[in-house]
Amino acid sequence: MTPSGPALGARTVPGYDVDAVRQDFPALHQLVHGRPLVYLDNAATTQKPRAVIDAISHYYSTDNSNVHRGVHLLSVRATDAYEGARESVRQFLHAESEREILFVRGTTEAVNLVARCFVRERLQPGDEVLVTGLEHHSNIVPWQLVCEDAGAHLVHVPITDRGDVDLDDFRARLTPRTRFVALAWVSNALGTVNPVHEMIAAAHAAGIPVLLDAAQAVPHFAVDVQAIDCDFLAFSGHKLYGPTGIGVLYGKRALLEAMPPWQGGGDMIRSVTFEKSEWNRLPWKFEAGTPDIAGAIGLAAAIRYVGALGLDAIAAHEAALLHHAAATLGSIPRVRLIGTAAHRAGVVSFVIDGVHPHDIGTVLDREGVAIRTGHHCAQPVMDRFGIPATARASFGLYNTSAEIDALGAAVRKTIEMMG
Repeated sequence: MTPSGPALGARTVPGYDVDAVRQDFPALHQLVHGRPLVYLDNAATTQKPRAVIDAISHYYSTDNSNVHRGVHLLSVRATDAYEGARESVRQFLHAESEREILFVRGTTEAVNLVARCFVRERLQPGDEVLVTGLEHHSNIVPWQLVCEDAGAHLVHVPITDRGDVDLDDFRARLTPRTRFVALAWVSNALGTVNPVHEMIAAAHAAGIPVLLDAAQAVPHFAVDVQAIDCDFLAFSGHKLYGPTGIGVLYGKRALLEAMPPWQGGGDMIRSVTFEKSEWNRLPWKFEAGTPDIAGAIGLAAAIRYVGALGLDAIAAHEAALLHHAAATLGSIPRVRLIGTAAHRAGVVSFVIDGVHPHDIGTVLDREGVAIRTGHHCAQPVMDRFGIPATARASFGLYNTSAEIDALGAAVRKTIEMMG
Protein backbone atom coordinates (compact mmCIF):
# COMPACT_ATOMS: atom_id res chain seq x y z
CA MET A 1 0.00 0.00 0.00
CA THR A 2 1.39 3.41 -0.96
CA PRO A 3 0.79 6.61 1.03
CA SER A 4 -1.80 7.66 -1.56
CA GLY A 5 -3.85 4.54 -0.88
CA PRO A 6 -5.11 1.55 -2.86
CA ALA A 7 -7.10 1.60 -6.10
CA LEU A 8 -6.91 5.37 -6.38
CA GLY A 9 -7.24 5.25 -10.15
CA ALA A 10 -10.79 3.90 -9.95
CA ARG A 11 -12.78 6.46 -11.88
CA THR A 12 -16.18 7.72 -10.83
CA VAL A 13 -16.68 9.58 -14.13
CA PRO A 14 -15.39 8.44 -17.53
CA GLY A 15 -12.50 10.63 -18.62
CA TYR A 16 -11.88 12.11 -15.17
CA ASP A 17 -8.48 10.80 -14.09
CA VAL A 18 -8.57 11.28 -10.34
CA ASP A 19 -5.25 9.48 -9.89
CA ALA A 20 -3.54 12.07 -12.09
CA VAL A 21 -5.32 14.87 -10.22
CA ARG A 22 -4.04 13.54 -6.89
CA GLN A 23 -0.46 13.79 -8.09
CA ASP A 24 -0.88 17.58 -8.13
CA PHE A 25 -1.49 17.74 -4.36
CA PRO A 26 1.63 17.16 -2.25
CA ALA A 27 -0.22 17.02 1.09
CA LEU A 28 -2.23 13.98 0.06
CA HIS A 29 0.84 11.76 -0.18
CA GLN A 30 1.62 11.25 3.47
CA LEU A 31 0.98 8.78 6.26
CA VAL A 32 -1.16 9.68 9.28
CA HIS A 33 -0.62 7.42 12.28
CA GLY A 34 1.08 5.00 9.90
CA ARG A 35 -1.84 4.92 7.47
CA PRO A 36 -2.43 6.63 4.10
CA LEU A 37 -4.15 9.95 4.59
CA VAL A 38 -7.81 9.99 3.56
CA TYR A 39 -8.67 13.69 3.59
CA LEU A 40 -12.43 14.24 3.84
CA ASP A 41 -12.55 17.67 5.49
CA ASN A 42 -12.81 19.76 2.35
CA ALA A 43 -15.76 21.85 3.55
CA ALA A 44 -13.44 23.24 6.23
CA THR A 45 -10.53 23.82 3.86
CA THR A 46 -9.16 22.17 0.75
CA GLN A 47 -5.63 21.00 0.06
CA LYS A 48 -3.56 23.05 -2.39
CA PRO A 49 -2.27 21.93 -5.78
CA ARG A 50 1.35 22.43 -6.72
CA ALA A 51 0.28 25.14 -9.18
CA VAL A 52 -0.98 27.31 -6.32
CA ILE A 53 2.05 26.66 -4.14
CA ASP A 54 4.38 27.48 -7.04
CA ALA A 55 2.51 30.68 -7.93
CA ILE A 56 2.87 31.99 -4.37
CA SER A 57 6.52 30.93 -4.22
CA HIS A 58 7.24 32.62 -7.54
CA TYR A 59 5.75 35.92 -6.34
CA TYR A 60 7.82 35.97 -3.17
CA SER A 61 10.94 34.75 -4.98
CA THR A 62 10.92 37.15 -7.94
CA ASP A 63 8.17 39.79 -7.85
CA ASN A 64 7.79 40.65 -4.16
CA SER A 65 6.82 44.32 -3.99
CA ASN A 66 3.87 46.46 -3.09
CA VAL A 67 1.17 47.14 -5.65
CA HIS A 68 -0.19 50.36 -7.17
CA ARG A 69 2.49 52.52 -5.56
CA GLY A 70 5.73 51.95 -7.42
CA VAL A 71 7.13 52.61 -10.88
CA HIS A 72 10.01 50.17 -10.55
CA LEU A 73 9.82 46.85 -12.36
CA LEU A 74 9.03 44.63 -9.37
CA SER A 75 6.10 46.81 -8.36
CA VAL A 76 4.82 46.83 -11.93
CA ARG A 77 5.01 43.04 -12.12
CA ALA A 78 3.32 42.63 -8.73
CA THR A 79 0.55 45.05 -9.72
CA ASP A 80 -0.01 43.27 -13.03
CA ALA A 81 -0.25 39.91 -11.27
CA TYR A 82 -2.58 41.26 -8.56
CA GLU A 83 -4.94 42.99 -10.97
CA GLY A 84 -4.68 40.03 -13.32
CA ALA A 85 -5.99 37.92 -10.46
CA ARG A 86 -8.99 40.22 -10.21
CA GLU A 87 -9.72 39.65 -13.89
CA SER A 88 -9.43 35.89 -13.33
CA VAL A 89 -12.07 36.12 -10.61
CA ARG A 90 -14.30 38.25 -12.84
CA GLN A 91 -14.18 35.62 -15.55
CA PHE A 92 -14.72 32.83 -13.01
CA LEU A 93 -17.89 34.49 -11.71
CA HIS A 94 -18.94 35.85 -15.13
CA ALA A 95 -19.23 39.34 -13.63
CA GLU A 96 -19.74 42.26 -15.96
CA SER A 97 -16.76 44.32 -14.76
CA GLU A 98 -13.59 43.78 -12.77
CA ARG A 99 -14.66 46.82 -10.74
CA GLU A 100 -17.32 44.58 -9.20
CA ILE A 101 -14.67 42.29 -7.69
CA LEU A 102 -13.35 43.21 -4.24
CA PHE A 103 -10.58 41.28 -2.53
CA VAL A 104 -11.27 40.66 1.16
CA ARG A 105 -9.98 38.23 3.79
CA GLY A 106 -12.78 35.74 3.20
CA THR A 107 -16.52 35.19 3.19
CA THR A 108 -16.88 36.41 6.77
CA GLU A 109 -15.33 39.79 6.04
CA ALA A 110 -17.39 40.10 2.86
CA VAL A 111 -20.66 39.55 4.74
CA ASN A 112 -19.66 42.02 7.44
CA LEU A 113 -18.75 44.59 4.78
CA VAL A 114 -22.18 44.35 3.18
CA ALA A 115 -23.92 44.39 6.55
CA ARG A 116 -22.16 47.57 7.68
CA CYS A 117 -21.73 49.49 4.44
CA PHE A 118 -24.95 48.61 2.61
CA VAL A 119 -27.62 47.19 4.90
CA ARG A 120 -27.16 49.15 8.13
CA GLU A 121 -28.09 52.52 6.68
CA ARG A 122 -31.23 51.02 5.15
CA LEU A 123 -32.56 49.57 8.41
CA GLN A 124 -35.13 51.30 10.57
CA PRO A 125 -36.74 50.06 13.79
CA GLY A 126 -39.10 47.20 12.99
CA ASP A 127 -37.43 46.31 9.68
CA GLU A 128 -36.33 42.74 8.95
CA VAL A 129 -33.37 40.89 7.48
CA LEU A 130 -34.27 37.41 6.23
CA VAL A 131 -31.95 34.37 6.36
CA THR A 132 -32.56 30.63 6.32
CA GLY A 133 -32.20 27.99 8.99
CA LEU A 134 -29.20 26.57 7.11
CA GLU A 135 -26.82 29.46 7.65
CA HIS A 136 -23.24 29.39 8.90
CA HIS A 137 -22.65 31.63 11.91
CA SER A 138 -20.86 34.12 9.65
CA ASN A 139 -24.14 34.68 7.82
CA ILE A 140 -26.10 35.08 11.06
CA VAL A 141 -24.03 37.08 13.54
CA PRO A 142 -23.28 40.11 11.30
CA TRP A 143 -27.02 40.52 10.69
CA GLN A 144 -27.76 40.20 14.39
CA LEU A 145 -25.29 42.99 15.08
CA VAL A 146 -26.72 45.45 12.57
CA CYS A 147 -30.30 44.56 13.48
CA GLU A 148 -29.58 45.15 17.17
CA ASP A 149 -27.94 48.45 16.31
CA ALA A 150 -30.94 49.57 14.23
CA GLY A 151 -33.77 48.10 16.29
CA ALA A 152 -34.56 45.74 13.42
CA HIS A 153 -35.24 41.98 13.49
CA LEU A 154 -33.45 38.96 12.09
CA VAL A 155 -36.01 36.50 10.69
CA HIS A 156 -35.24 33.00 9.48
CA VAL A 157 -36.99 30.48 7.26
CA PRO A 158 -37.09 27.13 9.12
CA ILE A 159 -35.71 24.04 7.42
CA THR A 160 -37.63 20.81 6.86
CA ASP A 161 -36.94 17.38 8.31
CA ARG A 162 -34.86 16.64 5.22
CA GLY A 163 -32.75 19.75 5.76
CA ASP A 164 -33.97 21.95 2.95
CA VAL A 165 -35.90 25.21 2.66
CA ASP A 166 -39.51 25.16 1.53
CA LEU A 167 -39.75 27.68 -1.29
CA ASP A 168 -43.35 28.62 -0.51
CA ASP A 169 -42.40 29.23 3.12
CA PHE A 170 -39.53 31.44 1.94
CA ARG A 171 -41.85 33.50 -0.25
CA ALA A 172 -44.34 33.87 2.59
CA ARG A 173 -41.67 35.41 4.82
CA LEU A 174 -40.86 38.15 2.32
CA THR A 175 -42.90 40.96 3.84
CA PRO A 176 -43.12 44.74 3.38
CA ARG A 177 -40.73 44.97 6.35
CA THR A 178 -38.02 42.82 4.71
CA ARG A 179 -35.09 45.00 3.69
CA PHE A 180 -32.48 42.37 2.81
CA VAL A 181 -32.07 38.64 2.19
CA ALA A 182 -28.86 36.68 2.91
CA LEU A 183 -28.65 33.06 1.75
CA ALA A 184 -26.20 30.21 1.81
CA TRP A 185 -26.13 28.68 -1.66
CA VAL A 186 -24.85 25.38 -0.21
CA SER A 187 -25.08 24.43 3.46
CA ASN A 188 -21.71 23.71 5.00
CA ALA A 189 -23.33 21.46 7.63
CA LEU A 190 -25.68 19.39 5.45
CA GLY A 191 -24.67 20.01 1.83
CA THR A 192 -28.17 21.20 0.93
CA VAL A 193 -28.23 23.22 -2.30
CA ASN A 194 -30.74 26.04 -2.07
CA PRO A 195 -32.84 26.93 -5.17
CA VAL A 196 -31.22 30.33 -5.30
CA HIS A 197 -32.45 31.28 -8.77
CA GLU A 198 -36.06 31.07 -7.60
CA MET A 199 -35.30 32.63 -4.21
CA ILE A 200 -33.51 35.62 -5.73
CA ALA A 201 -36.30 36.12 -8.26
CA ALA A 202 -38.89 36.10 -5.47
CA ALA A 203 -36.92 38.61 -3.42
CA HIS A 204 -36.35 40.89 -6.40
CA ALA A 205 -40.05 40.77 -7.27
CA ALA A 206 -40.58 42.36 -3.85
CA GLY A 207 -37.79 44.88 -4.41
CA ILE A 208 -35.40 43.21 -1.91
CA PRO A 209 -31.66 42.85 -2.60
CA VAL A 210 -29.90 39.53 -1.95
CA LEU A 211 -26.46 38.38 -0.81
CA LEU A 212 -25.31 34.84 -1.59
CA ASP A 213 -22.83 33.06 0.64
CA ALA A 214 -21.14 30.95 -2.03
CA ALA A 215 -18.24 29.65 0.08
CA GLN A 216 -19.47 26.07 -0.29
CA ALA A 217 -20.76 26.50 -3.84
CA VAL A 218 -17.79 27.71 -5.88
CA PRO A 219 -15.66 24.56 -5.35
CA HIS A 220 -18.44 22.31 -6.65
CA PHE A 221 -20.06 23.90 -9.70
CA ALA A 222 -19.92 26.83 -12.10
CA VAL A 223 -21.23 30.22 -10.99
CA ASP A 224 -22.64 32.99 -13.18
CA VAL A 225 -23.57 36.04 -11.11
CA GLN A 226 -25.31 37.72 -14.02
CA ALA A 227 -27.48 34.68 -14.74
CA ILE A 228 -28.57 34.25 -11.13
CA ASP A 229 -28.83 38.05 -10.72
CA CYS A 230 -27.60 38.20 -7.11
CA ASP A 231 -26.76 41.65 -5.80
CA PHE A 232 -23.79 40.43 -3.77
CA LEU A 233 -21.85 37.16 -3.65
CA ALA A 234 -19.06 36.11 -1.29
CA PHE A 235 -16.59 33.24 -1.23
CA SER A 236 -13.28 32.25 0.37
CA GLY A 237 -10.17 31.20 -1.51
CA HIS A 238 -9.20 28.38 0.81
CA LYS A 239 -12.39 26.45 0.02
CA LEU A 240 -11.45 26.64 -3.68
CA TYR A 241 -7.97 25.04 -3.43
CA GLY A 242 -6.47 28.50 -2.96
CA PRO A 243 -4.68 30.17 -0.02
CA THR A 244 -6.16 31.07 3.33
CA GLY A 245 -6.71 34.73 4.18
CA ILE A 246 -8.03 35.74 0.74
CA GLY A 247 -11.63 35.97 -0.41
CA VAL A 248 -13.91 37.81 -2.77
CA LEU A 249 -16.94 40.02 -2.55
CA TYR A 250 -18.82 40.50 -5.80
CA GLY A 251 -21.29 43.36 -5.87
CA LYS A 252 -23.32 45.02 -8.57
CA ARG A 253 -21.42 48.12 -9.58
CA ALA A 254 -24.20 50.62 -8.93
CA LEU A 255 -24.62 49.33 -5.39
CA LEU A 256 -20.89 49.40 -4.65
CA GLU A 257 -20.60 52.92 -6.05
CA ALA A 258 -23.24 54.15 -3.61
CA MET A 259 -21.71 52.45 -0.55
CA PRO A 260 -19.30 54.17 1.87
CA PRO A 261 -15.84 52.67 2.36
CA TRP A 262 -15.34 49.65 4.61
CA GLN A 263 -12.03 50.82 6.12
CA GLY A 264 -9.90 53.95 5.88
CA GLY A 265 -6.22 54.06 4.98
CA GLY A 266 -3.85 53.99 2.07
CA ASP A 267 -4.86 53.18 -1.50
CA MET A 268 -8.60 53.64 -0.86
CA ILE A 269 -8.31 57.41 -1.24
CA ARG A 270 -8.01 59.77 -4.17
CA SER A 271 -6.83 62.72 -2.09
CA VAL A 272 -6.40 63.54 1.60
CA THR A 273 -6.28 66.80 3.52
CA PHE A 274 -6.85 67.41 7.20
CA GLU A 275 -10.22 68.84 6.28
CA LYS A 276 -11.50 66.18 3.88
CA SER A 277 -10.69 62.98 2.02
CA GLU A 278 -11.99 61.84 -1.37
CA TRP A 279 -12.36 58.14 -2.05
CA ASN A 280 -10.68 56.16 -4.78
CA ARG A 281 -12.79 54.60 -7.51
CA LEU A 282 -13.94 51.00 -7.50
CA PRO A 283 -12.72 48.49 -6.55
CA TRP A 284 -9.89 50.13 -4.60
CA LYS A 285 -12.28 52.22 -2.48
CA PHE A 286 -12.84 49.03 -0.46
CA GLU A 287 -9.23 47.80 -0.33
CA ALA A 288 -7.45 49.92 2.27
CA GLY A 289 -3.80 49.22 2.98
CA THR A 290 -1.45 46.67 1.50
CA PRO A 291 -3.61 43.79 0.25
CA ASP A 292 -2.89 40.07 0.35
CA ILE A 293 -1.02 40.16 -2.93
CA ALA A 294 0.30 36.62 -2.74
CA GLY A 295 -3.14 35.38 -1.71
CA ALA A 296 -4.78 36.93 -4.76
CA ILE A 297 -2.12 35.47 -7.03
CA GLY A 298 -2.59 32.05 -5.42
CA LEU A 299 -6.35 32.31 -5.80
CA ALA A 300 -5.98 33.07 -9.50
CA ALA A 301 -3.79 29.98 -9.86
CA ALA A 302 -6.46 27.91 -8.11
CA ILE A 303 -9.12 29.25 -10.46
CA ARG A 304 -7.00 28.35 -13.47
CA TYR A 305 -6.47 24.88 -12.01
CA VAL A 306 -10.14 24.04 -11.51
CA GLY A 307 -10.94 25.66 -14.85
CA ALA A 308 -8.51 23.34 -16.61
CA LEU A 309 -10.14 20.29 -15.00
CA GLY A 310 -13.60 21.60 -15.88
CA LEU A 311 -16.21 22.47 -13.28
CA ASP A 312 -18.80 20.25 -14.93
CA ALA A 313 -16.44 17.27 -14.72
CA ILE A 314 -15.65 18.09 -11.10
CA ALA A 315 -19.36 18.32 -10.28
CA ALA A 316 -20.07 14.95 -11.88
CA HIS A 317 -17.15 13.31 -10.07
CA GLU A 318 -18.22 14.69 -6.71
CA ALA A 319 -21.86 13.76 -7.28
CA ALA A 320 -20.79 10.14 -7.75
CA LEU A 321 -18.74 10.32 -4.55
CA LEU A 322 -21.67 11.78 -2.64
CA HIS A 323 -24.01 9.03 -3.86
CA HIS A 324 -21.49 6.34 -2.92
CA ALA A 325 -20.88 7.87 0.52
CA ALA A 326 -24.59 8.20 1.34
CA ALA A 327 -25.19 4.59 0.29
CA THR A 328 -22.14 3.29 2.17
CA LEU A 329 -22.86 5.08 5.44
CA GLY A 330 -26.61 4.56 5.17
CA SER A 331 -26.12 0.80 5.04
CA ILE A 332 -24.26 0.66 8.37
CA PRO A 333 -26.42 -0.19 11.40
CA ARG A 334 -26.71 2.62 14.00
CA VAL A 335 -25.56 5.23 11.50
CA ARG A 336 -28.09 7.98 10.83
CA LEU A 337 -27.65 10.55 8.06
CA ILE A 338 -28.50 14.12 9.02
CA GLY A 339 -29.79 16.10 6.06
CA THR A 340 -31.22 14.18 3.14
CA ALA A 341 -32.33 16.97 0.81
CA ALA A 342 -32.82 15.97 -2.81
CA HIS A 343 -30.21 18.48 -3.98
CA ARG A 344 -26.91 18.29 -2.11
CA ALA A 345 -23.26 18.97 -2.86
CA GLY A 346 -20.09 17.63 -1.34
CA VAL A 347 -21.18 16.82 2.22
CA VAL A 348 -22.50 13.85 4.19
CA SER A 349 -23.30 14.53 7.86
CA PHE A 350 -24.05 11.63 10.16
CA VAL A 351 -24.30 10.43 13.73
CA ILE A 352 -23.81 7.02 15.28
CA ASP A 353 -26.38 6.14 17.93
CA GLY A 354 -24.69 6.04 21.34
CA VAL A 355 -21.35 7.48 20.15
CA HIS A 356 -20.36 11.14 20.47
CA PRO A 357 -19.21 12.68 17.18
CA HIS A 358 -15.89 13.72 18.73
CA ASP A 359 -15.19 10.08 19.54
CA ILE A 360 -16.03 9.19 15.95
CA GLY A 361 -13.54 11.74 14.71
CA THR A 362 -10.84 10.51 17.08
CA VAL A 363 -11.14 6.86 16.03
CA LEU A 364 -11.28 7.79 12.34
CA ASP A 365 -8.16 9.89 12.71
CA ARG A 366 -6.28 6.87 14.03
CA GLU A 367 -7.38 5.08 10.87
CA GLY A 368 -5.96 7.91 8.74
CA VAL A 369 -9.38 9.34 7.87
CA ALA A 370 -9.72 13.10 8.41
CA ILE A 371 -13.29 14.35 8.87
CA ARG A 372 -14.83 17.23 10.82
CA THR A 373 -16.85 16.81 13.99
CA GLY A 374 -18.83 19.40 15.93
CA HIS A 375 -21.56 21.92 15.15
CA HIS A 376 -19.70 23.21 12.06
CA CYS A 377 -20.42 26.86 13.00
CA ALA A 378 -24.07 26.07 12.34
CA GLN A 379 -25.56 25.59 15.80
CA PRO A 380 -29.12 26.46 14.68
CA VAL A 381 -28.94 23.49 12.28
CA MET A 382 -27.91 21.20 15.12
CA ASP A 383 -30.72 22.59 17.30
CA ARG A 384 -33.22 21.90 14.52
CA PHE A 385 -32.32 18.20 14.58
CA GLY A 386 -32.00 18.01 18.36
CA ILE A 387 -28.33 17.01 18.37
CA PRO A 388 -25.19 18.71 19.69
CA ALA A 389 -22.99 17.85 16.73
CA THR A 390 -22.45 15.63 13.70
CA ALA A 391 -19.59 13.87 12.01
CA ARG A 392 -19.13 15.43 8.57
CA ALA A 393 -17.34 13.93 5.61
CA SER A 394 -16.88 16.41 2.77
CA PHE A 395 -15.51 15.74 -0.67
CA GLY A 396 -13.30 17.45 -3.19
CA LEU A 397 -12.03 16.98 -6.70
CA TYR A 398 -9.21 14.65 -5.59
CA ASN A 399 -11.23 12.21 -3.48
CA THR A 400 -11.88 8.65 -4.65
CA SER A 401 -14.40 5.88 -4.25
CA ALA A 402 -11.68 3.88 -2.48
CA GLU A 403 -11.50 6.63 0.14
CA ILE A 404 -15.25 6.39 0.67
CA ASP A 405 -14.79 2.68 1.28
CA ALA A 406 -12.04 3.49 3.79
CA LEU A 407 -14.45 5.88 5.54
CA GLY A 408 -17.08 3.16 5.77
CA ALA A 409 -14.59 0.64 7.16
CA ALA A 410 -13.40 3.16 9.76
CA VAL A 411 -16.97 3.90 10.83
CA ARG A 412 -17.64 0.19 11.25
CA LYS A 413 -14.51 -0.13 13.36
CA THR A 414 -15.69 2.79 15.49
CA ILE A 415 -18.94 1.00 16.23
CA GLU A 416 -17.08 -2.19 17.12
CA MET A 417 -14.74 -0.32 19.48
CA MET A 418 -17.41 1.78 21.16
CA GLY A 419 -19.86 -1.10 21.59
